[in-house]
Amino acid sequence: MVIRKLPSGQYRLYSRKINPKTGKRRNLGTFTSLEAAKKHEREVQFFKRRH
Repeated sequence: MVIRKLPSGQYRLYSRKINPKTGKRRNLGTFTSLEAAKKHEREVQFFKRRH
């Protein structure tokens, strides 16, 4: 996953794959801190591997 800093100072989590419908990466959430974004990334990874 990719974490990018937005011009507003927030961090957004993007999927690694590009969404074929929009041609952009899927937004997986916007967070105020980098730590919160990293925490959510771990939660997403855990959920993905559970199935």
